[in-house]
Amino acid sequence: MRFLSRRLVMPNDLNYANALFGGRALEWIDEEAAIYAICQLETNYLVTKHIGEISFESPALQGDVVEFGVETKKVGRTSITVSCLVRNKATKKTICFADDIVFVRVDPESKRPVAHGKSMEQLATQTEQEIRSLNIDR
Repeated sequence: MRFLSRRLVMPNDLNYANALFGGRALEWIDEEAAIYAICQLETNYLVTKHIGEISFESPALQGDVVEFGVETKKVGRTSITVSCLVRNKATKKTICFADDIVFVRVDPESKRPVAHGKSMEQLATQTEQEIRSLNIDR
């Protein structure tokens, strides 16, 4: 899993218990996973179709830096399915995990699903090339 993004937990992100509000975490997960899917499929015309099981493991507190790891699980004809792990940057403790997040490519005018033309193998090759071009170690 590649950890591609980080956020700082700010006062307006907190719930009544002074921990990261679950709704805010879900908002961030949807956004991070969508950005990942957009980059993988090289199109902005994606919609969130489904988010599967979400497991909250430990709290994030004000001032914590959280990081998002996203990976591709499956590629369909019109869809991509990813998982997202949110963890504390300093402690590496899992904050929450969202599994089976499905995005579907849609036609910009009709809003109906359309093929994206990518395979799991193509995406793996694309990722390897991206890592090499950025000199990022896995």
